[in-house]
Amino acid sequence: MTSMLAAASDQVTNIFKPLSTPGDSINEVAFLTLAICGIIFLIVTGLLVYTTVRFRHRPQAVESEPPQIYGSNQIELAWTVIPILIVFVLILVTARTISDVQNAKHPPGSLNVTVVGHQWWWEIRYPDLGIVTANELHVPVSEEASPRTTVLKLQSADVAHSYWVPRLGGKVDVIPNRDNYMWFDPRETGLYLGNCAEYCGTQHAKMMIRVVVHPKDEFDKWVAEQQKAHSADAAPNAESRSFFSLSCVNCHTIKGTSAAGKFGPDLTHLMSRETIGSGAAKNTPELLRAWMVDPQKLKEGCYMPDMKLSPEELDQLVGFLSSLK
Repeated sequence: MTSMLAAASDQVTNIFKPLSTPGDSINEVAFLTLAICGIIFLIVTGLLVYTTVRFRHRPQAVESEPPQIYGSNQIELAWTVIPILIVFVLILVTARTISDVQNAKHPPGSLNVTVVGHQWWWEIRYPDLGIVTANELHVPVSEEASPRTTVLKLQSADVAHSYWVPRLGGKVDVIPNRDNYMWFDPRETGLYLGNCAEYCGTQHAKMMIRVVVHPKDEFDKWVAEQQKAHSADAAPNAESRSFFSLSCVNCHTIKGTSAAGKFGPDLTHLMSRETIGSGAAKNTPELLRAWMVDPQKLKEGCYMPDMKLSPEELDQLVGFLSSLK
Protein backbone atom coordinates (compact mmCIF):
# COMPACT_ATOMS: atom_id res chain seq x y z
CA MET A 1 0.00 0.00 0.00
CA THR A 2 2.86 2.39 0.82
CA SER A 3 4.27 2.23 -2.70
CA MET A 4 0.81 2.82 -4.16
CA LEU A 5 0.33 5.93 -2.02
CA ALA A 6 3.78 7.25 -2.85
CA ALA A 7 3.18 6.82 -6.57
CA ALA A 8 -0.17 8.61 -6.40
CA SER A 9 0.77 11.38 -3.98
CA ASP A 10 1.50 13.87 -6.77
CA GLN A 11 -1.53 13.09 -8.92
CA VAL A 12 -3.66 15.90 -10.36
CA THR A 13 -7.24 16.00 -9.10
CA ASN A 14 -8.69 16.33 -12.59
CA ILE A 15 -12.48 16.76 -12.50
CA PHE A 16 -12.63 15.83 -16.19
CA LYS A 17 -11.28 12.33 -15.56
CA PRO A 18 -13.84 10.82 -13.16
CA LEU A 19 -13.53 7.21 -12.03
CA SER A 20 -16.96 6.52 -10.56
CA THR A 21 -20.55 6.45 -11.80
CA PRO A 22 -21.65 9.71 -10.08
CA GLY A 23 -18.52 11.40 -11.40
CA ASP A 24 -19.34 10.25 -14.95
CA SER A 25 -22.88 11.63 -14.66
CA ILE A 26 -21.68 15.01 -13.41
CA ASN A 27 -19.01 15.08 -16.11
CA GLU A 28 -21.62 14.59 -18.86
CA VAL A 29 -23.71 17.50 -17.59
CA ALA A 30 -20.59 19.67 -17.32
CA PHE A 31 -19.55 18.94 -20.90
CA LEU A 32 -23.08 19.60 -22.18
CA THR A 33 -23.09 22.97 -20.41
CA LEU A 34 -19.61 23.81 -21.72
CA ALA A 35 -20.64 22.83 -25.26
CA ILE A 36 -23.76 25.03 -25.20
CA CYS A 37 -21.83 27.96 -23.72
CA GLY A 38 -19.06 27.41 -26.29
CA ILE A 39 -21.53 27.54 -29.18
CA ILE A 40 -23.11 30.72 -27.80
CA PHE A 41 -19.64 32.25 -27.40
CA LEU A 42 -18.69 31.40 -31.00
CA ILE A 43 -21.95 32.78 -32.41
CA VAL A 44 -21.77 36.04 -30.44
CA THR A 45 -18.06 36.52 -31.13
CA GLY A 46 -18.58 35.71 -34.81
CA LEU A 47 -21.35 38.27 -35.12
CA LEU A 48 -19.23 40.91 -33.38
CA VAL A 49 -16.24 40.25 -35.63
CA TYR A 50 -18.44 40.25 -38.77
CA THR A 51 -20.13 43.50 -37.72
CA THR A 52 -16.80 45.15 -36.91
CA VAL A 53 -15.25 44.20 -40.24
CA ARG A 54 -18.33 44.65 -42.43
CA PHE A 55 -19.34 48.05 -41.11
CA ARG A 56 -15.97 49.49 -40.13
CA HIS A 57 -15.36 53.20 -40.78
CA ARG A 58 -13.92 54.07 -44.23
CA PRO A 59 -12.18 57.42 -44.92
CA GLN A 60 -14.18 57.95 -48.11
CA ALA A 61 -17.50 57.15 -46.48
CA VAL A 62 -20.13 59.87 -46.26
CA GLU A 63 -20.58 60.99 -42.67
CA SER A 64 -24.29 60.35 -42.33
CA GLU A 65 -26.35 58.48 -39.81
CA PRO A 66 -27.31 54.98 -41.00
CA PRO A 67 -30.96 53.89 -41.17
CA GLN A 68 -32.41 53.46 -37.67
CA ILE A 69 -34.50 50.43 -36.75
CA TYR A 70 -36.61 50.92 -33.64
CA GLY A 71 -37.83 47.38 -33.15
CA SER A 72 -37.80 43.90 -34.64
CA ASN A 73 -40.31 41.35 -33.42
CA GLN A 74 -38.29 38.54 -34.98
CA ILE A 75 -35.05 39.49 -33.21
CA GLU A 76 -36.76 40.09 -29.86
CA LEU A 77 -38.59 36.78 -30.14
CA ALA A 78 -35.36 34.96 -30.98
CA TRP A 79 -33.33 36.35 -28.08
CA THR A 80 -36.17 35.58 -25.68
CA VAL A 81 -37.27 32.12 -26.80
CA ILE A 82 -33.85 30.59 -27.52
CA PRO A 83 -32.34 31.36 -24.07
CA ILE A 84 -35.51 30.07 -22.39
CA LEU A 85 -35.24 26.81 -24.35
CA ILE A 86 -31.53 26.47 -23.46
CA VAL A 87 -32.19 27.03 -19.75
CA PHE A 88 -35.14 24.62 -19.84
CA VAL A 89 -32.98 21.88 -21.42
CA LEU A 90 -30.20 22.39 -18.84
CA ILE A 91 -32.72 22.28 -15.98
CA LEU A 92 -34.22 19.02 -17.25
CA VAL A 93 -30.83 17.36 -17.81
CA THR A 94 -29.53 18.49 -14.41
CA ALA A 95 -32.69 17.36 -12.58
CA ARG A 96 -32.56 13.96 -14.27
CA THR A 97 -28.87 13.52 -13.38
CA ILE A 98 -29.43 14.49 -9.74
CA SER A 99 -32.37 12.09 -9.52
CA ASP A 100 -30.40 9.24 -11.11
CA VAL A 101 -27.48 9.72 -8.71
CA GLN A 102 -29.51 10.20 -5.53
CA ASN A 103 -32.03 7.43 -6.21
CA ALA A 104 -29.59 4.83 -7.51
CA LYS A 105 -29.98 1.34 -6.06
CA HIS A 106 -26.79 0.04 -4.48
CA PRO A 107 -25.61 -3.55 -4.89
CA PRO A 108 -25.60 -5.94 -1.91
CA GLY A 109 -22.58 -5.62 0.33
CA SER A 110 -22.23 -1.85 -0.03
CA LEU A 111 -19.77 -0.27 2.40
CA ASN A 112 -21.43 2.19 4.81
CA VAL A 113 -19.26 4.98 6.19
CA THR A 114 -20.12 7.95 8.40
CA VAL A 115 -17.94 11.02 7.80
CA VAL A 116 -18.10 13.80 10.41
CA GLY A 117 -16.61 17.19 9.60
CA HIS A 118 -14.79 18.99 12.43
CA GLN A 119 -12.78 22.18 12.48
CA TRP A 120 -10.44 21.20 10.77
CA TRP A 121 -10.33 17.45 10.25
CA TRP A 122 -12.52 14.53 9.22
CA GLU A 123 -13.70 11.79 11.55
CA ILE A 124 -14.37 8.56 9.65
CA ARG A 125 -16.48 5.78 11.13
CA TYR A 126 -17.26 2.34 9.71
CA PRO A 127 -20.32 1.40 11.83
CA ASP A 128 -20.65 -2.12 10.39
CA LEU A 129 -16.95 -2.87 10.90
CA GLY A 130 -16.34 -1.24 14.30
CA ILE A 131 -13.57 1.00 12.94
CA VAL A 132 -12.96 4.69 13.67
CA THR A 133 -10.17 6.60 11.97
CA ALA A 134 -9.48 10.12 10.72
CA ASN A 135 -8.83 12.02 7.49
CA GLU A 136 -8.11 8.97 5.30
CA LEU A 137 -11.04 7.05 3.87
CA HIS A 138 -10.16 3.48 2.85
CA VAL A 139 -12.57 1.73 0.46
CA PRO A 140 -12.55 -1.31 -1.86
CA VAL A 141 -12.40 -0.99 -5.63
CA SER A 142 -15.61 -1.66 -7.55
CA GLU A 143 -14.98 -4.23 -10.29
CA GLU A 144 -17.32 -5.01 -13.16
CA ALA A 145 -17.59 -8.66 -12.08
CA SER A 146 -18.09 -7.68 -8.44
CA PRO A 147 -19.49 -4.13 -8.08
CA ARG A 148 -18.97 -2.50 -4.68
CA THR A 149 -20.47 0.82 -3.71
CA THR A 150 -19.33 3.06 -0.86
CA VAL A 151 -22.16 5.06 0.74
CA LEU A 152 -21.21 8.07 2.88
CA LYS A 153 -23.39 9.61 5.56
CA LEU A 154 -22.12 13.17 6.01
CA GLN A 155 -22.47 15.00 9.32
CA SER A 156 -20.96 18.08 10.93
CA ALA A 157 -19.88 18.51 14.54
CA ASP A 158 -19.66 22.30 14.36
CA VAL A 159 -20.03 24.50 11.25
CA ALA A 160 -20.87 23.95 7.57
CA HIS A 161 -18.27 22.00 5.59
CA SER A 162 -18.35 20.45 2.12
CA TYR A 163 -16.98 17.04 1.12
CA TRP A 164 -15.37 16.96 -2.32
CA VAL A 165 -13.08 14.42 -3.93
CA PRO A 166 -13.15 15.59 -7.59
CA ARG A 167 -12.47 12.29 -9.35
CA LEU A 168 -15.06 10.35 -7.35
CA GLY A 169 -18.07 12.64 -7.39
CA GLY A 170 -19.49 16.09 -6.83
CA LYS A 171 -19.45 18.33 -3.79
CA VAL A 172 -21.91 17.56 -1.01
CA ASP A 173 -22.41 20.00 1.83
CA VAL A 174 -21.85 18.83 5.41
CA ILE A 175 -24.41 20.70 7.54
CA PRO A 176 -24.87 20.75 11.35
CA ASN A 177 -27.93 18.82 12.58
CA ARG A 178 -28.55 17.31 9.15
CA ASP A 179 -27.55 14.02 7.51
CA ASN A 180 -26.54 14.28 3.85
CA TYR A 181 -25.58 11.33 1.70
CA MET A 182 -23.36 10.59 -1.27
CA TRP A 183 -21.94 7.46 -2.89
CA PHE A 184 -19.30 6.36 -5.35
CA ASP A 185 -18.01 3.16 -6.92
CA PRO A 186 -14.31 3.74 -7.78
CA ARG A 187 -13.17 1.74 -10.78
CA GLU A 188 -9.40 1.99 -10.20
CA THR A 189 -7.22 1.50 -7.16
CA GLY A 190 -5.05 4.38 -5.98
CA LEU A 191 -5.08 7.55 -3.93
CA TYR A 192 -7.68 10.25 -4.61
CA LEU A 193 -7.23 13.69 -3.12
CA GLY A 194 -9.88 16.16 -2.08
CA ASN A 195 -10.57 19.05 0.26
CA CYS A 196 -13.29 20.76 2.22
CA ALA A 197 -15.05 22.93 -0.38
CA GLU A 198 -16.94 25.24 2.01
CA TYR A 199 -15.04 27.94 3.90
CA CYS A 200 -15.18 26.81 7.54
CA GLY A 201 -12.63 28.91 9.36
CA THR A 202 -8.92 29.60 9.75
CA GLN A 203 -7.59 26.24 8.55
CA HIS A 204 -10.16 25.53 5.84
CA ALA A 205 -7.36 25.15 3.27
CA LYS A 206 -5.70 22.45 5.40
CA MET A 207 -8.80 20.31 5.85
CA MET A 208 -7.80 17.78 3.24
CA ILE A 209 -9.35 14.45 2.30
CA ARG A 210 -7.49 11.33 1.18
CA VAL A 211 -9.45 8.41 -0.27
CA VAL A 212 -7.43 5.21 -0.66
CA VAL A 213 -9.03 2.67 -3.01
CA HIS A 214 -7.76 -0.88 -2.39
CA PRO A 215 -8.08 -4.18 -4.20
CA LYS A 216 -10.57 -6.36 -2.31
CA ASP A 217 -7.93 -8.55 -0.60
CA GLU A 218 -5.90 -5.54 0.46
CA PHE A 219 -8.98 -3.79 1.83
CA ASP A 220 -9.90 -6.88 3.86
CA LYS A 221 -6.36 -6.90 5.28
CA TRP A 222 -6.62 -3.20 6.17
CA VAL A 223 -9.95 -3.85 7.94
CA ALA A 224 -8.43 -6.71 9.96
CA GLU A 225 -5.51 -4.51 11.04
CA GLN A 226 -7.78 -1.61 12.01
CA GLN A 227 -10.04 -3.87 14.09
CA LYS A 228 -7.17 -4.84 16.37
CA ALA A 229 -7.17 -3.23 19.80
CA HIS A 230 -4.16 -2.20 21.87
CA SER A 231 -3.26 -3.42 25.35
CA ALA A 232 -1.25 -0.51 26.68
CA ASP A 233 -3.26 -0.59 29.92
CA ALA A 234 -2.49 -4.26 30.49
CA ALA A 235 1.24 -3.93 29.81
CA PRO A 236 2.18 -0.37 30.77
CA ASN A 237 5.67 0.99 30.25
CA ALA A 238 7.26 4.39 30.64
CA GLU A 239 6.13 5.51 27.19
CA SER A 240 2.48 4.49 27.58
CA ARG A 241 2.32 5.80 31.15
CA SER A 242 3.38 9.19 29.83
CA PHE A 243 0.42 9.26 27.43
CA PHE A 244 -2.15 8.14 30.02
CA SER A 245 -0.87 10.49 32.71
CA LEU A 246 -1.24 13.56 30.52
CA SER A 247 -4.39 15.28 29.28
CA CYS A 248 -4.19 13.43 25.91
CA VAL A 249 -6.82 10.96 27.17
CA ASN A 250 -9.36 13.77 27.56
CA CYS A 251 -9.49 14.30 23.78
CA HIS A 252 -8.32 11.08 22.11
CA THR A 253 -9.38 7.44 22.00
CA ILE A 254 -7.17 4.38 21.76
CA LYS A 255 -9.24 1.25 21.28
CA GLY A 256 -8.67 -1.36 23.98
CA THR A 257 -7.40 1.14 26.56
CA SER A 258 -8.89 3.57 29.06
CA ALA A 259 -8.35 6.48 26.64
CA ALA A 260 -11.86 7.32 25.45
CA GLY A 261 -11.83 11.00 24.51
CA LYS A 262 -14.18 12.13 21.74
CA PHE A 263 -13.00 15.66 20.98
CA GLY A 264 -9.93 14.82 18.88
CA PRO A 265 -9.11 12.15 16.28
CA ASP A 266 -9.03 8.46 17.24
CA LEU A 267 -5.37 7.44 17.65
CA THR A 268 -5.81 3.64 17.74
CA HIS A 269 -3.82 3.12 14.54
CA LEU A 270 -2.28 6.57 14.17
CA MET A 271 0.86 5.43 12.33
CA SER A 272 -1.14 3.66 9.62
CA ARG A 273 -2.05 7.10 8.25
CA GLU A 274 0.03 9.01 5.74
CA THR A 275 -0.52 12.46 7.24
CA ILE A 276 -1.28 14.24 10.50
CA GLY A 277 -3.42 17.33 11.01
CA SER A 278 -5.73 16.37 8.10
CA GLY A 279 -2.94 16.73 5.58
CA ALA A 280 -1.01 19.50 7.32
CA ALA A 281 2.16 17.36 7.46
CA LYS A 282 3.50 13.91 6.67
CA ASN A 283 3.08 11.39 9.47
CA THR A 284 6.67 10.76 10.53
CA PRO A 285 8.14 10.59 14.06
CA GLU A 286 10.03 13.83 13.39
CA LEU A 287 6.97 15.79 12.28
CA LEU A 288 4.84 14.15 14.97
CA ARG A 289 7.31 15.50 17.48
CA ALA A 290 7.14 18.96 15.88
CA TRP A 291 3.33 18.75 16.00
CA MET A 292 3.36 18.13 19.76
CA VAL A 293 6.01 20.77 20.44
CA ASP A 294 4.05 23.52 18.68
CA PRO A 295 0.80 22.51 16.92
CA GLN A 296 0.10 26.11 15.92
CA LYS A 297 3.25 26.21 13.80
CA LEU A 298 1.96 23.42 11.54
CA LYS A 299 -1.72 24.36 11.69
CA GLU A 300 -2.45 27.80 13.08
CA GLY A 301 -5.74 28.04 14.92
CA CYS A 302 -6.13 24.28 15.51
CA TYR A 303 -7.51 23.11 18.84
CA MET A 304 -4.51 20.90 19.70
CA PRO A 305 -2.92 22.58 22.75
CA ASP A 306 0.77 23.10 23.40
CA MET A 307 1.17 21.08 26.58
CA LYS A 308 4.66 22.40 27.41
CA LEU A 309 6.17 18.94 27.61
CA SER A 310 9.63 18.32 29.00
CA PRO A 311 12.18 16.71 26.63
CA GLU A 312 11.79 13.40 28.50
CA GLU A 313 7.98 13.49 28.29
CA LEU A 314 8.19 14.38 24.62
CA ASP A 315 10.50 11.44 23.87
CA GLN A 316 8.23 9.03 25.71
CA LEU A 317 5.08 10.36 24.04
CA VAL A 318 6.55 10.21 20.53
CA GLY A 319 7.81 6.69 21.23
CA PHE A 320 4.36 5.54 22.35
CA LEU A 321 2.45 7.17 19.50
CA SER A 322 4.93 5.77 16.98
CA SER A 323 3.99 2.28 18.16
CA LEU A 324 0.29 2.75 17.27
CA LYS A 325 0.35 0.99 13.90
